[in-house]
Amino acid sequence: MTAPAGEITPERPDEAPGSLQAPAPAGPEESRTIKCVVWDLDNTLWQGVLLENDDVRLRRQVLDAIKTLDGRGILQSIASKNEHDKAMAKLSELGVSEFFLYPQINWNSKVASIERIAQSLNISLDVMALIDDDPFERGEVAFSLPQVLCLDAVVLERLLDMPRMNPPFITEDARRRRLMYLSGLERDKVESAFVGPQEEFLASLQMALRIAPAGEADLLRAEELTRRTNQLNTTGVTYSSDELNYFRQSGEHLLLLADLEDKFGSYGKIGLTLVECQPQCWTIKLLLVSCRVMSRGVGGVLISYILQLAREAGVAVQADFVPNERNRMMYVTYRFAGFKEVQQAGTGKVLEHDLSRIQPFPYYFKLENTT
Repeated sequence: MTAPAGEITPERPDEAPGSLQAPAPAGPEESRTIKCVVWDLDNTLWQGVLLENDDVRLRRQVLDAIKTLDGRGILQSIASKNEHDKAMAKLSELGVSEFFLYPQINWNSKVASIERIAQSLNISLDVMALIDDDPFERGEVAFSLPQVLCLDAVVLERLLDMPRMNPPFITEDARRRRLMYLSGLERDKVESAFVGPQEEFLASLQMALRIAPAGEADLLRAEELTRRTNQLNTTGVTYSSDELNYFRQSGEHLLLLADLEDKFGSYGKIGLTLVECQPQCWTIKLLLVSCRVMSRGVGGVLISYILQLAREAGVAVQADFVPNERNRMMYVTYRFAGFKEVQQAGTGKVLEHDLSRIQPFPYYFKLENTT
């Protein structure tokens, strides 16, 4: 099927969208939109030094910046050399403590604190920014973690106008991102206290996974997933909402979105797959899962779901995979599901499943679908 004129803009003139070749890198502003802003406290978030004077006040423009970044889906945390309990009490008194995830308030280096935040949020350092008034602290972070954007606190007047602080669009999932992470913190607490096999813990979550064709209202979130999801992404190809809308309406493609919820609340839309459906063979062109559900087995369920549909349709199944330094887990997921490599294709691989054995859905998922 040929796309209507103007509906698809290939990343390269001679290739169709989603080609197995590694995608051309996006522009620097677009590809490195900040996902987490890390604030210093003394003379940065607030005016003054807390240990010298309890009567500190939020700096001008800080509250607006915090709320606006939160509304854009940009997470926030703290890296401050301070007394933890005293600083947290002050943040609560000022009415902003709820905005900060995994705050690192201790006497460790800012480098160690930022690494800990990145690990806790499961995001890469190159989408993090530090705001700090101390040139020594900024210099140490810039030297040890050059991927991190280091900003002087004087930047507050123009912070919200910086391109890297402005996502291309803001979805409902983005607006709820911090709340979903807070729900995740509750899950983590329960999991750390749970005694027993991992599968029993997962069963206790009462997870419901819904798989459905992407609707028109889902397109911005689907595009956001292709742009933001790096680790659990089989090809790394990004798609615009216009491209995804073409695939959604095409009779030769399946564009499926998955959302997950459990007894703690919704994870939001956390999975996306694009399948090219030819008469004799279906090819999984893209499969990605949000890192927030890395340990839930969603990727394997999506694969099994597609394999079952293909077997019912009487067609073979292949999958494109483009390896990079971050997505090996998805290769392992494919292999565990029964895929085998059948050929190299440029910088990628073509995998194939013979449909002789499809992994059953884990018993701890309630699966809902509308395909």
